[in-house]
Amino acid sequence: MPSLRNLEFAFSSKEEAVGDGCPDDLPLSPPCGGRPSPTVAAPPFDQQLTAFNEHGEATRVTLTQAGSSGGGKIEVATYVNEFWTARQRQANSLHEVSYRACFKPQLPRFFIERLTEPGDWVYDPFMGRGTTPLEAALMGRVPVGCDVNPLSVLLTKPRLNPPAQKQVADRLSEIDLTDSEAAPEDLLVFFHPETLGAIAALRRYFRRRLETGQLDSIDAWIRLVALNRLTGHSKGFFSVYTLPPNQAVSVKSQRRINERRGQVPDRRDVRAVILKKSRLLMSECGLDLRRTLGLVENQALLITASADRTPQILSNSVSLVVTSPPFLKVVQYEQDNWLRCWFAEIDPASVAITMSSSVSAWSEVMTSVFHELARVLKPGGHVAFEVGEVQKGTVRLEEAVIPCGLSAGLEPRLVMINDQEFTKTANCWGVGNNAKGTNTNRIVLFQK
Repeated sequence: MPSLRNLEFAFSSKEEAVGDGCPDDLPLSPPCGGRPSPTVAAPPFDQQLTAFNEHGEATRVTLTQAGSSGGGKIEVATYVNEFWTARQRQANSLHEVSYRACFKPQLPRFFIERLTEPGDWVYDPFMGRGTTPLEAALMGRVPVGCDVNPLSVLLTKPRLNPPAQKQVADRLSEIDLTDSEAAPEDLLVFFHPETLGAIAALRRYFRRRLETGQLDSIDAWIRLVALNRLTGHSKGFFSVYTLPPNQAVSVKSQRRINERRGQVPDRRDVRAVILKKSRLLMSECGLDLRRTLGLVENQALLITASADRTPQILSNSVSLVVTSPPFLKVVQYEQDNWLRCWFAEIDPASVAITMSSSVSAWSEVMTSVFHELARVLKPGGHVAFEVGEVQKGTVRLEEAVIPCGLSAGLEPRLVMINDQEFTKTANCWGVGNNAKGTNTNRIVLFQK
């Protein structure tokens, strides 16, 4: 791995083209038991990045400068290429759950397959929809996840143990969707009255099952799918046309959409919508995949907590962290998830999502998180910390996050930039995003 060098002089960003074309609340013990060693050791990770050319481009190497704990400057080797791309195979169908500001499964897979072995613990302290834990489980690693938002466990856990399609159909046939309760009248801007009645009946059913201790994995799956079919922009959702399902607009905004489009919510068959989405989600759940999930599902640890306070996770237990934290005030999680929170009976105002207004405030929060990550990480383990591209590239959070890891005793080994095909430029720090938001993944890789 490249070493860090203290700098007392100005930084020059000169590029060089290289390379050839268990129960959720209980602490668990780390996996044990020997695994056969590979017959041929893989080259160091930085060498793999240097030689990477799977999509026809040579990796470019430059340097990232950041402040050090001693007040000086350090530089970290930075690797730029299109390391994963839309031209790759699609991720497993189980990932097809909408959530705002989530990264592609190819991102955690890139690190999991190169830095871990089957049976290792892979952790995401900001798991969102559960991309990292699910991809880890699909690859035979033990999934560990945390999020301050209770929705995250509801969205993630059922996909680690998907039921059979027939089980879903049978359970849905048993639920009385006419056994409804009062629902906010304002929601009629999204739903036909009969559809809203069925949604309210489902909501009531899940509450009763929880109160009586009867809610099982089949119920949890149906609740997951219902949460993701509440609102959207096609006939595959419970609602009339609205924004894509990763963000629910306000009642006032939906009224304007309805008026502009001249639309009135039509009746949707709630059972049919859930069954169709279930088939799509489980379309690649063959026997081999279910066996793989079965080997790790009982060891999975998913918790609702602040990422800087996770006593449920044992010290020195995690081999790899792959995560992407909230970015300043770029995404309004409470606003986006208000309707899902209503359905799941979660008070969105009580969810303390990190929404820092400045880089310095964000860095202070992330420093606390890094201290906790350093505790749970095994010696030699890695943290892949993705910070995206914020405010059209004017805010370089990769520079801000390096001191956070350093303060926790972690060593920043390298910066990796996944530069999508349509944003290639001669200078990686001048990456153009065509005024269309985030086009690069910027990951700082730390090691304990």
